[in-house]
Amino acid sequence: MSLMFTGRRTAAAVLTAALLVPLAACGSDDDKKESGDKATSSASGAPKADLTVLAASSLTDVFKTAGAAYEKENPGTKVTFSFAGSQELAAQVKQGAPADALVTADTRTMDGLTSDTGTPTVIAKNRLVIATGKGNPEKVENLKDLADPALKVVLAAPEVPVGRYGQEILDAQKIAVKPVSQEPNVRAVLSKVELGEADAGLVYRTDAATATDKVEAIDIPDAQNAVASYPAATLKTSENSDAATAFVKWLSTPEAQKILAGAGFQKP
Repeated sequence: MSLMFTGRRTAAAVLTAALLVPLAACGSDDDKKESGDKATSSASGAPKADLTVLAASSLTDVFKTAGAAYEKENPGTKVTFSFAGSQELAAQVKQGAPADALVTADTRTMDGLTSDTGTPTVIAKNRLVIATGKGNPEKVENLKDLADPALKVVLAAPEVPVGRYGQEILDAQKIAVKPVSQEPNVRAVLSKVELGEADAGLVYRTDAATATDKVEAIDIPDAQNAVASYPAATLKTSENSDAATAFVKWLSTPEAQKILAGAGFQKP
């Protein structure tokens, strides 16, 4: 009797253990699934991803700050920016460059990419100023002074948003300017003035603000100025569409808008 009872108890124990194994395995799969789900999104709910954002050159400094803030708010997400003139960015998009979102310095460029982007949202605005060397050695006071043939003026190329804005305001005032060079983006214009290779140039107010130790910014009256709008949109070829959408939406949040305003950008 004792041996039979022991045998039955042993068999029961083996059967119980056998039944528990698949249950434990199921529990392990569920735990893994739950863990995997958590790994796909940050504390804020935005999907985690390595994002590549194509952005206008005039956003170089402020987007580095904004990107760091976004990564801090969304642990596990990395935002890499590629800065260039808006027309260069548009060409990259049309060529299928691997990226997730696009921010241009004008709506015209973005409007030409409707088949490649989601619905754009304007996240900021900007205005132009005349940038001169520190101390304004040539005593430039207004747009008319740029017509002086003795003055070395540099502008952005006509296909660049800031170049087009600049030409528009000069034409509106009937001011003829012969630039010594036409640059591919606003930062190249600013650099020419910083290095003393040009006496003056038309740049965005926010760009001049990044180089106050080397340049002076001469304000242009609003009535003679142009307003630059910055639309942001996701790219349809993005492999991280949900994460890209979350980032583009974030650019309109109070936190992002505070960063943009701190850099001198105007509200959308």
